[in-house]
Amino acid sequence: MKKLIECVPNFSEGRDMSIIKSITDEIETVEGVKLLDVDPGKATNRTVVTFVGDPESTIEAAFLAIKRASELIDMSKHSGEHPRMGATDVCPLIPISGVTMEETIEYARRLAKRVGKDLDIPVYCYEFAAYQDPRRNLAYCRKGEYEGLEKRLAIPEWKPDYGPAKFNPGAGATAIGARNFLIAYNFNLNTTSTRRANAIAFDVREQGRIKREGNPITGKIVRDDQGNAIREPGTLKKTKAIGWYIEEYGIAQISMNLTDITVTPIHVAFDEVCKKAEERGIRVTGSELVGLVPLQAMLDAGKHYLRKQNRSTGIAESEIVKIAVKSLGLNDLRPFNPQEKIIEYRMQEESNQLVDLSLSAFANETASESPAPGGGSVSAYMGALGVSLGTMVANLSAHKRGWDDRWEEFSEWAERGQQIKDRLLFLVDEDTRSFNAIITAMRLPKETDEDKVKRKNAINSATKYAIQVPYQVMTTAYESMNIMKKMIEIGNPSSISDAGVGAIAASAAVSGAYLNVQINASGSQDSEILRMLMEGETLEEDAKKLEQEILYIVRSNI
Repeated sequence: MKKLIECVPNFSEGRDMSIIKSITDEIETVEGVKLLDVDPGKATNRTVVTFVGDPESTIEAAFLAIKRASELIDMSKHSGEHPRMGATDVCPLIPISGVTMEETIEYARRLAKRVGKDLDIPVYCYEFAAYQDPRRNLAYCRKGEYEGLEKRLAIPEWKPDYGPAKFNPGAGATAIGARNFLIAYNFNLNTTSTRRANAIAFDVREQGRIKREGNPITGKIVRDDQGNAIREPGTLKKTKAIGWYIEEYGIAQISMNLTDITVTPIHVAFDEVCKKAEERGIRVTGSELVGLVPLQAMLDAGKHYLRKQNRSTGIAESEIVKIAVKSLGLNDLRPFNPQEKIIEYRMQEESNQLVDLSLSAFANETASESPAPGGGSVSAYMGALGVSLGTMVANLSAHKRGWDDRWEEFSEWAERGQQIKDRLLFLVDEDTRSFNAIITAMRLPKETDEDKVKRKNAINSATKYAIQVPYQVMTTAYESMNIMKKMIEIGNPSSISDAGVGAIAASAAVSGAYLNVQINASGSQDSEILRMLMEGETLEEDAKKLEQEILYIVRSNI
């Protein structure tokens, strides 16, 4: 999975678009990041910027943006409705894919250290990146705002985590942290009543509602011994919600913020709001995602609804997303385009990958005078087709009449097949990339002794990787043969020949990939390469034996 981190810095300027553009231009100079949104606010005099990229590129872009903001924004002249303490007021990092929260914390602290050291800006680490428990709360870090910052920095307990404990009148201070993804999520109701929408919102939001005696609206407020109003918490943790009327659509909505989707995912929120609405005689007709959403959130939702239908979750990613869109009613008010609304899809560049070609285009490309794609890519693709057949049998078995109680068993096998298929499809293009890396290394200059050493090292490194890739094809394709064998043993008997063909394709992928290992390893004395050669030979023999075992079972049952 590609490593992606989102960064959402808030800059204390929302009126001068030339300043805002100068800051976002800095972000766009960094390769590996994509600017997704720029949202200026005149009243707040604040701009929220959203960009995504690989971790290293993201923190580089964030640093450059913070630096530029410190040069262009003078906090001594700033005013606005939103609480703030710095030119870059807050800069959270959010893990999107392939990155853990622990890793994101380290990236946030690295960024904070660099900002403090290189820019002389006091930095407070907040949320998951906080060193002190009170500083997890952004409001605590920002207490007193810019106007109280000079006095606060003179107090030892307010010493920043990074940077000088010294007032920077122009840039102020910055809060840098790591947090989970926040989703703004609206629920469409078949009512125009804001009061009823609010009632449902109070039922579910974590804060709930104020407890009253008797009548829940007009009854006397129940208070504790200190005189504070007692609240009845809602059913959904890490959520904020309110009801409102949308003139544009002529309906009432529940507007919800999911502040931690690892605690309350979107599908859990949707199901609970539907339940509470129904208890009040109201129906949720659909929902609306405001802004972008991580792919995993949509996949989790799609799989949740597939499981509720006792259906296999081992289907293509695009189909899982489609199920999520339908189940959550995301097309209710306007079309929901996954390519525009899912972060990872927005990050995708225009594809020039082999796996995105049509079957005929792939064949034509292979048949051209170009040496790539070659046998390695074709072997990986054969393996992908083989495991796809095994996965198909698992999915057919999950839906076989009379086998309703076994759908989960086959769904697990199908999911394993999908994962292997995706790995092999990745290796189709990776094999060609590894070949191209060798060509690039061989074209390096060799005029000086230093050039020759660099060229030799580059060729050796590229060659080793060109062996590792087909070796991965071998191990992955061989792993897939266990799926085909299992489907022949327990799967839908009507599809036994399909699983057999899958085994033949997987075995051919193992043998074909081993030829690539052998030719690229020719003459090498590298210990790791020799290990792959020896293990590859055993793997090919095992694959052929397993293929014959599988075909014997298939032919015995045809």
